[in-house]
Amino acid sequence: MALKNIAAQLVSSINSGVVALTKAPVIGPFLGRGFVVITYTGRRSGKTFSTPVNYVRRGDEIVIGVALPDRKSWWRNFLGEGGPISLRLNGVDRSGHAVTHRDNGQVTVRVKLDAA
Repeated sequence: MALKNIAAQLVSSINSGVVALTKAPVIGPFLGRGFVVITYTGRRSGKTFSTPVNYVRRGDEIVIGVALPDRKSWWRNFLGEGGPISLRLNGVDRSGHAVTHRDNGQVTVRVKLDAA
């Protein structure tokens, strides 16, 4: 159990570091080409969470591939009909609606951006 807590703390520290780097003036725009910071409300806890994820943009849709989905839980907040999400995209806060899709063990979260 202690090892699991250490791993969770390490991941949290790394995520915090990546979030800070995305806000940095020189490296932030570079990282923003492949990373976006998502913010959402936990479906059970009601707490607000922010985490960096890799993404691909397709027009008004953001597609997030979830690597090792069975080791992560954030994407489960968007199962079924999905839910609201915010993202910091190219230095601008955007909102949208996210829905999780699971197919043959692969998980993607598709975000339809609200009108700017």
